[in-house]
Amino acid sequence: MDYKKIADELLKDIGGKENVQAATHCATRLRLVLNDEDKVDRAKLETRDEVKGTFSTGGQYQIILGAGTVNEVYKEFIKAAGIDAMSKEQVKTAGSKKLNPLQQAVKTLSDIFVPIIPAIVACGLMMGLNNVFTAPDLFVTGKSLIEAYPAISGLAAMINTFSNAAYVFLPILIGFSATQKFGGNPYLGAVLGMLMVHPDLLNAYSYPAAIADGTVPYWNIFGFEIAKVGYQGTVLPILFSAFILAKIESFLHKRIHSSLDNLITPLVSLFITGFLTFVLIGPLTRTAGDAMTSGLVWLYDTTGPVGGFIIGLFYAPLVITGMHHSFIAVETQLLADIAKTGGTFIFPIAAMSNVSQGAAALAMFFILKDEKTKGLASASAISAYLGITEPAMFGINLKYRYPFYAAIIGSAISSAYITLFKVKAVALGAAGIPGIIAITQGKLFHYVIGMLIATVITFSLTYAFSTKEWSKAVEKGGKAAGTPKAFRLFNKAE
Repeated sequence: MDYKKIADELLKDIGGKENVQAATHCATRLRLVLNDEDKVDRAKLETRDEVKGTFSTGGQYQIILGAGTVNEVYKEFIKAAGIDAMSKEQVKTAGSKKLNPLQQAVKTLSDIFVPIIPAIVACGLMMGLNNVFTAPDLFVTGKSLIEAYPAISGLAAMINTFSNAAYVFLPILIGFSATQKFGGNPYLGAVLGMLMVHPDLLNAYSYPAAIADGTVPYWNIFGFEIAKVGYQGTVLPILFSAFILAKIESFLHKRIHSSLDNLITPLVSLFITGFLTFVLIGPLTRTAGDAMTSGLVWLYDTTGPVGGFIIGLFYAPLVITGMHHSFIAVETQLLADIAKTGGTFIFPIAAMSNVSQGAAALAMFFILKDEKTKGLASASAISAYLGITEPAMFGINLKYRYPFYAAIIGSAISSAYITLFKVKAVALGAAGIPGIIAITQGKLFHYVIGMLIATVITFSLTYAFSTKEWSKAVEKGGKAAGTPKAFRLFNKAE
């Protein structure tokens, strides 16, 4: 392949070197920060054989080139653009400057939680494995596996203990990641998290009962009483406390002489933040976090299938903006208090959305004529069914519009169905077919039926929409007479 030629052509298609602010690459994608994305010739770009798809997210315009190819093209691209090679973090920073305050807040939340997701997923899947051991009638009629085979009960108990670790000590994980993101010492953040789950404190799960009994312990400091209550399984308290810790540390670093900095700065930063956490930050944010979670739970519990329909309808649009990452905080809190909540209802709804996006892309495989696009449609459909929707959503469904509309309708209806039967998950993981292992006991049947509903409805609607004149025109890159106003809003690029 002539990588220099490819790089030159790509540079021309995105508006020339004066339109490039920063560039990096990952395993398969060229990741660019552009001055004006409207200057990109998307139609020309996506006709090139080397380009497997394009999309814009988080202030970055990303071009999918494939493993191996992207490395070589990138070398020639930065030469042609006259820019220096940059790390992914540097490009992320450059891209985030183009985001509005809400997008920046969501991106910050995402950057904090993404590094700890493997730990949460690992423990979550062990919860799912424990579910397999303890679910009655799953393999043996009238019995669970540990009842049928008592010899494995010890193994099941061990797995259950392992599965709780990330949630019991969640503030430590978040404290490390959040303090690092906010520019502080991550190890101080981890210690702050340890303070919040210290065994000398009343366990957070026992707090409601202690309030009812009037047995909440207190520190008495000069007549001022501070509740000695832990923050196990909470999210917002450690997020805000980590932010305060990082800012105090940064403030002190600039003002304390280097000879005393390593001694005084950690001590003062940790003490002040710890004090503020138990006096002010913790109580306020615990209440706010409970209110946010309770609001979604209220929508789910009170409105039933209607609430499921609403969440399912808007889940994919939230993915486009990146705001779905804010659900991680809610889901984590739901799972941390699983004895009370029974699990997370957001994960199964996310799975319905992902499967719907996959079904839309699968339908496009049969509808489209171009072999290159058909290949992308089939591959991205499989990816979506396995829980990764970006290729299907950005590469196919949003490009042709009507598959995306079909997918969000299919997601809404299937989400209403699983909400009707209270399908929940005891773990986080890949929201799609692999999510089967995480579903609560007795609800697996309805989860599978929900995925079938999402597939059939979305596939059928995508085909139905493809017969309309407006959708054919969109596929050809033009406007059609009589296109519904709601759909015309998405056709500004034509």
